[in-house]
Amino acid sequence: MTMRRLQWVALFGLVIALALPPMAAAQAGDTFKAKCAMCHGADGSGKAAMGTKDLGSADIQKMSDADLTGAISKGKGKMPAYTGKLTDTQISGLVAYIRTLKK
Repeated sequence: MTMRRLQWVALFGLVIALALPPMAAAQAGDTFKAKCAMCHGADGSGKAAMGTKDLGSADIQKMSDADLTGAISKGKGKMPAYTGKLTDTQISGLVAYIRTLKK
């Protein structure tokens, strides 16, 4: 490969690397809106009438990623299990999204 072509490949790789995290965050936000917001609210603050938790609260935020992943995957209390309904990548994205809801 010529030096010029290598420069283009490197530039393309950099652009892709910079674009992927925001795209993943946007996808997680879309998944949250589609699967979680109806019970936890658009901002994740929960709905008292449904007894759902505020995902930005200290109680939720202190949970480990593994605990959050388990709650989403297997369900907890009235919350349904999402294994088979969401991919592992989507569930990981939701955990990361929940971390952005800190109060």
